Amino acid sequence: MSNFIILLFLAAGAFGFRYWSKRRNRTRLLATALSDPQRAIVAEQVPLIQKLPSELLGKLEGKINVFLHQIEFIGCNGLEVTEEMRLSIAAQACLLVVNSDTWYENLRTVLIYADAFMSQEKEHDGYVVTERETVRAGESWSRGPVVLSWAHTEQGAINDKDGHNIVLHEFAHQIDDLSGHTDGAPILNRGQRFADWKRVFIKAYERHVRNVESGRETVIDDYGADGLEEFFAVAVEVFFEKPDALKREEPEVYEQLSELFRLDPSTWR
Repeated sequence: MSNFIILLFLAAGAFGFRYWSKRRNRTRLLATALSDPQRAIVAEQVPLIQKLPSELLGKLEGKINVFLHQIEFIGCNGLEVTEEMRLSIAAQACLLVVNSDTWYENLRTVLIYADAFMSQEKEHDGYVVTERETVRAGESWSRGPVVLSWAHTEQGAINDKDGHNIVLHEFAHQIDDLSGHTDGAPILNRGQRFADWKRVFIKAYERHVRNVESGRETVIDDYGADGLEEFFAVAVEVFFEKPDALKREEPEVYEQLSELFRLDPSTWR
């Protein structure tokens, strides 16, 4: 029995040291600034970052460091992953969580293709399962990985005013999935009420579906009509890239996203 107790204490000590070491390393990374060359790459690849209020820049750089430490970037079909790719993706992903406690706890891998890629999609109709191939620019799997086309990633980041950004879209799905389901209902920030979120997003989604069906153009892309989870992800793209338009057209959606991320991009000049 005594040997068992000793082993138990040793195991608990090892676990505690590992946890402490991990937390200390994370704290160190969060307090570490990017190097000047890294900062220049982020500014060139992700111009939206230049609008970020100065008090958030240090937080962003620290979270970029944590992201780069945690995530393995893998090039597919022979693609060589560059520093520009890593920093661009990390900066955009961390923009979503720069001012909140939300983190990509379950994500360990980002797969990068040079361009759009083929993906297997399964459709269930009762006991009948149909598989088909689709061409995609990005995918987000529950608990990872995230799969991205670099061509679409680069273009989406450089053009920061069109409301289309594949990295923001796929990482919005990752945030959504932290609740256990990718369904357009993420874990809300302190003080937010799920009843308010549900009311706002369901009404806005149903309105969006009607607009798409009638051919009316809206600030939110038509793809958002595919489901509440896609409506949420597309709204996140617009929230960061066309905040004034979203605030004008869907003020309650903007308000809920602003509370979720603890950010107000409409004030970034």
